[in-house]
Amino acid sequence: MTRPHPDHAEQLDLSGPISHRLRLRQLESMEIPRNRLNDQGLPGDLAYQLIHDHLMLDGNARLNLATFVGTWMEPEARRLMEECADKNIIDKDEYPQTAELEERCLRILADLWHAPDPLAAVGTSTTGSSEGCMLGGLVLKWRWRQRRLAEGLDAGRPNLVMGANTQICWDKFCTYFDVEPRLVPLEADRLHLSAEEALQRCDANTIGVVGIVGSTFDGSYEPIDAIARALDALQQRTGLDIPIHVDGASGGFVAPFNAPEWAWDFRLPRVVSINTSGHKYGGVLPGVGWVLWRSGEVLPEELRFNVNYLGGTMPTIGMNFSRPGAQVVAQYFNFLHLGREGYRQRMASLEAIACRLADRLATMSPLRLVSHPRGQLPVFAIECDPEVTNWNVFHLSALLRSRGWQVPAYTLPANQEHRSVLRIVVRAGFSSDMADQLLADLERNLAWLATAQQPLPPAADEPSFRH
Repeated sequence: MTRPHPDHAEQLDLSGPISHRLRLRQLESMEIPRNRLNDQGLPGDLAYQLIHDHLMLDGNARLNLATFVGTWMEPEARRLMEECADKNIIDKDEYPQTAELEERCLRILADLWHAPDPLAAVGTSTTGSSEGCMLGGLVLKWRWRQRRLAEGLDAGRPNLVMGANTQICWDKFCTYFDVEPRLVPLEADRLHLSAEEALQRCDANTIGVVGIVGSTFDGSYEPIDAIARALDALQQRTGLDIPIHVDGASGGFVAPFNAPEWAWDFRLPRVVSINTSGHKYGGVLPGVGWVLWRSGEVLPEELRFNVNYLGGTMPTIGMNFSRPGAQVVAQYFNFLHLGREGYRQRMASLEAIACRLADRLATMSPLRLVSHPRGQLPVFAIECDPEVTNWNVFHLSALLRSRGWQVPAYTLPANQEHRSVLRIVVRAGFSSDMADQLLADLERNLAWLATAQQPLPPAADEPSFRH
C-alpha cells in the first residue's frame, strides 16, 4: 500500500464513529507533518497515543542519577497538582487561597532558616533556583550601587566573588547584569570556595560573596560560617561591608536536617538572602524555587512592583509573571505531609543509601572517591585511578546507560579540568534495592572494562579532542 504524502494526510477521516483500534490502524498508515500544522487535527485519544509512543524512548526518570530535580511524589500530591494546573499563581486576586499557601511556604522556610523574625522576612516563589539566584544577585548589585552613589563614588565596576564550582546560572547573572565574576579556581584538595580565597578577591566593588550549600559537582557544603567570619574581620579592618547570598538550591532543604547545628543561614547576620529549589530536595516535581531576604529592609522598594489589571492591586517580585500554582500547592503538601520529622527521616535515609554506595565503590580498585556524602548532600563523585589508561569514566557512564542508568561523566571546572569524574545523585524514590542493582551493574561493567587490552575509542558523549 502506498503511504499517503504528508501534505494529503487530511484525506483520511479519523473523526468518525469507528473503534479506537481501527483508527489506530489508520493512523499507522499516515505520515503526520512534524514541522508545520496539519490541515486537519487528530482526535484527542490519537494525539495522545502518537505523543505517548514518541516519548517511550526517553530515559526512565527513576533511574536518572544525573539530575537533582525530583522525579517522584505521592499520588495525593500529583492529584493536587492536577487540580491546580490551571491556576495562575500571579493572579492572587482570583486565586487567594493558592496565594495564601505561597505565603505560608515562605514563612515556613523563613522559620526553617532561622530568620530573626519569620513574619518580617520577604520572599517569593520562583520557577526554580536559577530565577532565585538572579533575584538574589540583582538585589546585591542594587544595594551596592545605592551605597556607592550615596557616597558620591563610581558604581560602574561591580564584581561578585564565588567559586568556579558555581552553577551556570551565576555565569548568566554576571553576563546579563554586567557584573565581573571573580571565580576562585579549584585545587586538588579543595573543590569549592574557601574563606581565605574569597577574601583575597574582595574589594570596594564587590557586591557580595556567593556561598553554596551543596555543590553540584561533588555535593559538598561550602564553609558559609567561616566565610562570614572572614568578612566580619574584613569589615573591622577596612570598613567594607560585603554581604553573603547563600545558593541553597539543593542544600537549603538538606542542611537543616542533616546538619542542624551548623550556622549557614540567617543565624549569620551577614547572610542577607537565600535561594532554594523546591523541586530538588524539597520533594516537588519541577518547577518551583524560593528566594528569601532576611527582612523587608534588605529588598529595595524599586524592585517591588504592583499590578492592578488582574482584578486587584498585587505586589510582584519575581522576574517571571504567569506561572502555574500547582507546584506551590505541592510544596505546601510536602510541608504538611512530612513535617520536620518526615524531612529529617527522608534526608537520613538518602544519606545512608548514598554512604553505602560510596563505601562500596571505594572498595572497587579501579575507582576512588572524590567526595563522600556523609554530612553533605546525598551526592558524591568518583574518578578512575591514574594507572587506568585503557578506559575512563565516560566509557563507564555509557555502559551504565545501556542498562537504563543515567550517571553523568564530566570534567571538573577551572584548574582541575584535567580530572574526569562520575557523579551519583541519590533522591527521593531511590531505594536500597535500586542501590544494590546499581552496584551489581557497576561491578559487571568494571569487570568487562578490565579486559580491555588497548585504549578504547572515545565514548559517544566524550569530547574526542581530549584523547
